[in-house]
Order: sequence, then structure tokens, then C-alpha cells
Amino acid sequence: MRASTKKYMLIVSFIFLMTSAAFAAPPVPDEVGGQIEAVVDGQKVTFPALKTDIKADIKGDLVTVKVTQTFENPSDKPVHASYLFPLSHNAAVNHMVMTVGDERVEARIKRTEEAKATFQQAKQEGKVASLLTEYRPNMFTQNIANLMPGMPVEVTLTYVETLAKIDGQYELVLPLIVGPRYQPAGAGIAPAPASQVSSKEKLDKWELEQLPGYPAVAGLTIPDTLEKDRVAINISLDGGLPITAVSSATHAITEEKQSETKSLIHLAEGRTIDNKDFVLRYSLSGSAPQAGMLAYKDSRGGFFSLQLEPPAAPAVKDIAPREMVFVLDTSGSMNGEPIEASKLFMKHALNSMRASDYFRIIRFSNNAEEFTSGPVPATTENIEKGQKYVASLTADGGTEIPTAINQAFGIAPKDGTLRMVVFLTDGYIGNEASVLSLTSEKMGAARIFALGVGTSVNRYLLEEMGRIGNGYARFIDPTEKADDVAIQLANKLESPVLTDISIDWGDLKAREFTPVRIPDLFAGSSIRIQGQYEQSGKHTITVHGLVNGRKASLPVTVDLPEASDEKDSPIPVIWARAQIAEAMRQINSPSYRRAPELSEDKIKLKVTDLGLDFSLMTRWTSFVAVSDKVVNEHPESTEQKDVPLPMVAGVTAKAYGQSFSGASAPEPSTIAGMIILAAMAGALFYCRRKRESDFHAYLYVLAFLIRRSTRRKGKDHA
Repeated sequence: MRASTKKYMLIVSFIFLMTSAAFAAPPVPDEVGGQIEAVVDGQKVTFPALKTDIKADIKGDLVTVKVTQTFENPSDKPVHASYLFPLSHNAAVNHMVMTVGDERVEARIKRTEEAKATFQQAKQEGKVASLLTEYRPNMFTQNIANLMPGMPVEVTLTYVETLAKIDGQYELVLPLIVGPRYQPAGAGIAPAPASQVSSKEKLDKWELEQLPGYPAVAGLTIPDTLEKDRVAINISLDGGLPITAVSSATHAITEEKQSETKSLIHLAEGRTIDNKDFVLRYSLSGSAPQAGMLAYKDSRGGFFSLQLEPPAAPAVKDIAPREMVFVLDTSGSMNGEPIEASKLFMKHALNSMRASDYFRIIRFSNNAEEFTSGPVPATTENIEKGQKYVASLTADGGTEIPTAINQAFGIAPKDGTLRMVVFLTDGYIGNEASVLSLTSEKMGAARIFALGVGTSVNRYLLEEMGRIGNGYARFIDPTEKADDVAIQLANKLESPVLTDISIDWGDLKAREFTPVRIPDLFAGSSIRIQGQYEQSGKHTITVHGLVNGRKASLPVTVDLPEASDEKDSPIPVIWARAQIAEAMRQINSPSYRRAPELSEDKIKLKVTDLGLDFSLMTRWTSFVAVSDKVVNEHPESTEQKDVPLPMVAGVTAKAYGQSFSGASAPEPSTIAGMIILAAMAGALFYCRRKRESDFHAYLYVLAFLIRRSTRRKGKDHA
């Protein structure tokens, strides 16, 4: 081999090795107890520390939750800290307090741009400040300005929500970590400067889809030295009726019975790491009514919350054939336990098919492909072929849900069948708005069942898909007894008990109620309808619907107060939060499905006004708190640092292979492949002008590089 050839090969190898090192520089282990350090650009970085204490107070099916976040600076220099965290997507966040030493500051709700300006000014003045910003109903950022060494900052958030009854049990979900988000190419394109945009165009989809940068991840981009006791959870449960069961499949808990109707629940080990969502389920005895009303009235007017449960469903003799469309997420974030749980569900779902059913199987990641060219009958032979197809699936690539939606609804339903589309995904995407809009546009008469697979899935996206699709969302935690959960869910893919629900309010004169379109009711579930009333006293309302196609009605007598003695009732706040959720659904619907007067600007204004009037977090309102004291004499030189997060339990490094700050980027393995392809292209070009023996030498080097890349990929994804 000539000297020039050897020189070229060495250059290619050196470029490849240096580029690999740039993308996968190993973190430096931390030798200082309690501190999290990594090397960035040749310098040691110490990250802010965090402890979270959650207290939930449940009364029946209403819960008030206090989330206390304590930020500490273990370094010897001031920092500005940022923490990306989740809350329940139904949470009405209506209070925030910041405590620094002996100073307690009540946060104020402001328009987000005003809150940010207030925060920036305090930051520049060297004062401690906190700013809470919402990116999604379930995704928030807490920013702390001038976090000083030895001076912890404590921020307490309060929210209220109603708890849904799911499969006969009430369920409290306390999300603990935001999973990574895949952002498709083009979804984060910035809008034109405000001066170049008309007032009608200022609220655009990009504004709804931009995401914060994803923080450092322990065990992936920094050492795995996070404290294992970052979170404490304490729950007070007052059922109002005898409590018959309390359980958590996600975390070990202890229950202290106070009485037949009251219990205290704690984590069995006291504290835990925040790498998966906490879910508590409880049951109450007694025959609960099929409809119940909560009401409250003050100077703002009367507010009510009506709970509906389905009637007992009579046996159905003639069951309509179904076209079951199973849509499986096989992107990189599903690698490991999630995809295995999906395969387990599919095993039971296919085996439970009826002889009259038809089915399709679609897998998607960067693209979508289908098991067959259309629906096939649920014969023993076809089911066996389907099982083999599912068993062969692997997880890699991005989460391009729109391609799956277009594939699922791209052909007409099988004649004479009811189309039921089952999505199995973790929902780790950043373009929820476009996905929900596309789903609404394409679904037709189908029913959608969204099954979230993972320990910290995107419940907001999945529950909205189920609501839009006249179905429901359920969740499979692969760290639970996944086989039992899969069997239960596979057997519950049935039609709802009560459909086409409407309410005759009689002389109640209800207004501003949500949801505007009441979803269907499935066995073991419940829904709440929030609204306002004018006339107090006793009224009779009638709930109408269809039970297996037959008309049914339920009269409900309610007694609405003229005035309420209770202070700080959650009912008005929950009503306002429901109004906000309904408004955001309008934004996520195709414009042609909205009333002409409901422009996006008007919807944004309504959401903002509700946030300001009821002191609520929204996409366009934020809480900000500023201390009186100047603590940092040199704020201009203070660094910005994120609170690091643990890896989501059950996923592999493939879940974090994308850039989630606004545009898609190749996974590390893809980057390596691109480098190899570039090198091969160079080799081919060179060998067109040189001898064939040189090309053989190049192939030897490239084979070595590919083997090296494969070994690195195996380590990264272990």
C-alpha cells in the first residue's frame, strides 16, 4: 500500500474517532459526596440539587396537592437554576409560595411575558426569584434566579383536581418525571419577527409546540450519582364512604387506617427517586349513585360539578363485527421493557379476537408499515401470522405519529364492521397539537383506544386522543405485573355502555359547561361535567343517552346553594380549569371544525383571562415571586444550570437519542453511520482514480469502524 493511501486512511480513522468522542465523551465520576459533577468543555460543572415533598389531601374524588421543591446550590458560586418537571395534566395550579431563609413571598399570577420581565429584572438586580412556566398541561419549568451557596430556596405549588374512576377504582396519578420528547423536523420552525406578522397571525402552531431544552440525564450524559431519595409522598385519604381497597402497583406503600373511612398513605421506604410516575388506586364501598352534584356559590356566581356513571349494561345477544387496527410505536424510546409490554398486550389481544372480527397491525417509527395490505379475518392462521410479525418487531428511530395516523385511517373501514383503533405508545413527542388536530381530521367514525406503555408516559396526549376518538386511555406500566394488566386491557376493548349523552337542564339555566361534547361512558368509568348556574334551590335535570342502541334516561334532583360558607372551595377553580382545557382542545382542532367566531387569538385571550381571574397557570399566564433582598453582588457573571434528571425507569439510551429542543437530530448510532458512509464515499471516489488493491484496504478499515460503532451502540443501549 502506498504511503499516500496509508495517510488517507489514518486521516479518516482519526476524524471518525474524534467525532465519536465528541458525541459520547464519558463523564468524570464524582468523588465528592452528594455533588453531581461532569466535565463540559474541559471544566468541572456542579449541578443544583433538588428535593421534592408531595402532600395530597383526598376527599371523596377531589384532591388538593402541595408540591414543595427545595433547591440547593452545592457549589461555591451563585447559579441560576432551571428544573423541568411534570404535574397532572388535569391539575388546576392556583397558588405558589417561595421561601428563602425567613422570607416568605406569595407568588403573583401575571401574563407570561410580564412574569418573565419581572423575573429577569430581579435576576439582574441580584435578588432571589422564582418563575413557573407551562409548556404543556403536564410539562412545566421552575426557574430560580440567584441560587446562593448555603441558601436553599423552597417553592411550594398547590393544585386541585377531580379524580377519575377507572375500571371501578379511583386513581390518583402523581407524575414525577418528564420523559424525553421527539420533535419531528420542521415542527420547531421559528415564526417571523412580530413586526412582520399581522395581529391575526401572531398566535401560531409553533408557539404551542416549542419546548424547553432537555436537561442532563444521570447515567447517560452525567455520572449516575443522583440521590435516591429525591421525593417523598404523603397522602391523606377521606373517602366519605368506607375504604375497601388501597394499592399502588408502581411503588411500595404503607397504609395507616385512621377509621373506616380515613387512611394515611406513605411510601414504604420514606422517599424514592423520581424516575417513574406514582399511581394510587382506591375503592369505596356502598352503592354510589349514577349521578352526583357538587356546588358552590360566591360573588363570582354559582358553580357546579356533576359526576355521571354508566348504568348496568344488559347482555347483548348480537355483537357487531369489529375491525381492530393495532398501531404499535416501535421508536427508540420504546426499546426495552415498553416494547416487550406491547408485545405481551398484542399476544392477548389477538388471542381474544372473535371469529367475526377483522384486524390490521401497523408499526411505526420514522415511517409506518403494515402487516398486511388491508384487514384480514381473525382466523387461527392469520392470528398466528400476526403473532409472529409482532414478535419480530424491534425498537429504533424517531416517533413520527402522523405517519401512523395516515396509515391507520388511509383506507376505508371494512364494510359491516365497527372500526376500533388501538394505539400503543409512550407518547414521547413534542408536536402534540398537530397530532391531535390530524387525529380529529382523519378518524371518521372510528373509536380510538390509546394505551400508554411505560413508567412515565405522556398522559396528556393519550387521554386527549382517547377523548377525541370516543374511546379512552389506559396505561401499562411494564414494571408492574404486565401480563395481568395486558390480559385485563385486551378483554376491555369493547363498546361503551352509554352513548350519545345529552342533558336536559330543565329550569336550572346551566351555562358555560364543559365538556361541550359529552364523551361516551364505558363500564367502570365516570365523567364530570363542570358548569355555572344562576338559580339556586331544588331542580330536576335529566340525563339522556343510548344503552346498546336503546334510549335511556336518568332524572337527577339537585339542591343548589344560594351562598356557600366554605372558603377556598375547589369547585370554581376546577370549573375554570375545565374551561381552559376545552379552549385548548379548540386550538388543537382543525380550524374548519370551530365556530367562525372562535379565532385562535380569541381563544388565547379567553384562556389568559381565565388564568388571571382565577389565579391559574396556563400556557399564557405564569407565577412569579421576587424576594426583597439583594443576595448576589455579581449577577451578570452568574451561570445558568439545569437540575439534572434520572433516566426514565424501563427505557434505554435510545429514548434519549434525539435533540428535543426544537428540531429532530440523528441518534448517536445514526451519526456514526453517517460518518462511515461519508468515509466510504470518499473511498469509492478515491479508488475510481487509484488501484483496486487500495479499495480492499479501505474496506478493511471501514469494517473495523463498523464493528467499533456496533460495539459502542450495544454498550449505549444496554
